[in-house]
Amino acid sequence: MVPEFEEAAFTAPLNKVVRCKTQFGWHLLQVLSEREECVLREIQPKDFHVKFQDPTFLEEVQLIDVREPDEVAKASLPSFEVFPLRQFGTWGPEITTKLDPQKDTYVMCHHGMRSLQVAKWLQSQGFQRVFNLAGGIHAYATTVDPTVPTY
Repeated sequence: MVPEFEEAAFTAPLNKVVRCKTQFGWHLLQVLSEREECVLREIQPKDFHVKFQDPTFLEEVQLIDVREPDEVAKASLPSFEVFPLRQFGTWGPEITTKLDPQKDTYVMCHHGMRSLQVAKWLQSQGFQRVFNLAGGIHAYATTVDPTVPTY
């Protein structure tokens, strides 16, 4: 957006038509609603490990592992619920009934790419605070907990 339009769009009151002049001419715009702030962050393995050690943390959050069952059999972390990405068609349509969109949700995979895709999708489904484990379980194993096998 050009600066003049951006300023008008983000300062306009709800439901009021405002006009704005830019290098492209005059514009009329109306803000009909505002989105609630959604948070999508990457969390570093060390920071996640600190939180993971606190028993109250596990009671307050949702932990999702999107790896396939054969990957989970090789290495896993306790308390993660497995939602294999290949089975998305099975669990995807029911995700808001299986999980609470208002709770902090942490997503993990092998290297952090599949979980980032799922984290972004969860946001689109109304999940307010979603955290992707940067580098996945591999980074967690190599930087924080060497007892977790790597593969």
